[in-house]
Amino acid sequence: MYGFEILKDYKDALRLDKLHGNTKWQDATKVEMDQLAKYKVFIDLGRGTPIPKGYQKIRVHLVYACKHDDRHKARLIADGHLTDVPLDSVYSGVVSIQGLKMMIFLAELNGLELWATDIGNAYLKAYTKEKVASIAGPEFGPLQGHTLIVSRALYGLRLSGKMWHQRFSACLEEEGFFPCKAEPDIWMRPTTDGSSYEYVGVYVDDLAMAMKDPQAFVDKLIKVYKFKLKGTGPLEFHLGCDFYRDKHGVLCMHPKKYIDRMVDSYQRMFGQRPKTNVWSPLEKGDHPECDTSELLDSEGVTQYQSLVGQFQWAVSLGRLDVTTAVMTLSSFRSAPRVGHLNRAKRVCGYLVKFKEACIRFRTGLPDYSDVPEPVFDWADSVYGCRSVTGIIHMMNGTPIDFFSKKQSTVETATYGSEFVAARTCVEQIMDLRQTLRYLGVPVKGRSYMFGDNESVVNSSSRPEAKLHKRHVALSFHRVREAVASNMLSFIHIDGVLNPADILSKHWGHQQIWPLLRTLMFWSGDTADQEE
Repeated sequence: MYGFEILKDYKDALRLDKLHGNTKWQDATKVEMDQLAKYKVFIDLGRGTPIPKGYQKIRVHLVYACKHDDRHKARLIADGHLTDVPLDSVYSGVVSIQGLKMMIFLAELNGLELWATDIGNAYLKAYTKEKVASIAGPEFGPLQGHTLIVSRALYGLRLSGKMWHQRFSACLEEEGFFPCKAEPDIWMRPTTDGSSYEYVGVYVDDLAMAMKDPQAFVDKLIKVYKFKLKGTGPLEFHLGCDFYRDKHGVLCMHPKKYIDRMVDSYQRMFGQRPKTNVWSPLEKGDHPECDTSELLDSEGVTQYQSLVGQFQWAVSLGRLDVTTAVMTLSSFRSAPRVGHLNRAKRVCGYLVKFKEACIRFRTGLPDYSDVPEPVFDWADSVYGCRSVTGIIHMMNGTPIDFFSKKQSTVETATYGSEFVAARTCVEQIMDLRQTLRYLGVPVKGRSYMFGDNESVVNSSSRPEAKLHKRHVALSFHRVREAVASNMLSFIHIDGVLNPADILSKHWGHQQIWPLLRTLMFWSGDTADQEE
């Protein structure tokens, strides 16, 4: 992880420290065990004491990791899978990446400060309801062999996530926050002047804050609630993604460190860096479903699944340019072929070559009389005959969400596929508008939806239009209803100007670069590209 060998257990920590001539892993272990003692996680019943009646015996083990800033970290984990499944729900939610991007966009729009922090040993601030006990191992030092009852929400127990979620939610409620109805893990409260809302996005123990005065909120977390905070300050790194401002002061969301980590993983798997002599994720017009090469062995399958999993998180962090390739390659995870693995290697090489791609949070409202913002398109697959819907959602000048997925039905003509894509886009627009309302945004006026099929646009927009293909009736009426209600305007544009092509087909660099550069590479006013 980040170029360091990761340990299996405490004995492995002793081995590596001896090999490297230092005590970094032992020091990390001591820090973790001291924290457990500080929070009184265990109740010591003494050496040789039998497990109390009504308590269940479990094991605990240490997990080691190296953070992005080279910090060595140890974490004691309970083997919670050994306990009985509780009757109550154990669900504990986190903020979605889409919700986080919307929160960041609103912070930029309303002039709020963006901060991030990490709550250290978060789970240990909550008590557990589970009755479990363990026998201490060598990592406990003088307590080895003692019977220990777990009193706090130790990592790994079934209810620990839920108990921490309830504990921190109570703290936020005391500070006047309430959960957004559409994104329950975005907490919000009105600003003191009532001009907008302040937000806290909660991802377990990682917090993103958009506030007028985040320092005051951080001070309360430390002084009033006694939380131990790490990495507190202006938003620079969060959930594996870098944040910075370009030379024009525009906030950028950039998964550079994550891609560097992918390269390290690639080198360990294949013994070399990915080849970067590629200009697109897959070849233009490629059809991986037609591949007839040999099936991969078990090691190759593991490598392929690992690469695809890494690509999926890269997409979540904003690399929309590889979304279609990743969606396609994900279809072959259960039985990939040699050709599919070669394609995955190509995608990795592309990500490295174009690792400067990022999402810029542009809050200026586009001039729709000149520069349209298209949102959806579709393309075909050779086998299976299911079309692919590609959608980009823009909030002002920011690509806030994107979508690439095979349609659930097989259509007999372009008209039907385009209407299915249009209906999907309309439903997502309705969802985004409602989410914005729940985030305290007064949504005024209509949204704009752009597509490159003129027949579908005319059928949706003209009151006198008739439907001659009855099997698309539901999509037809859903889109027309949205247009008639004045919720959105459906506008036709030329296909060569449609950036949703990035999400609906395997494209060539020359074909798509003018659109991709605008979305992910251009710094400053995008209108200046024509000069």
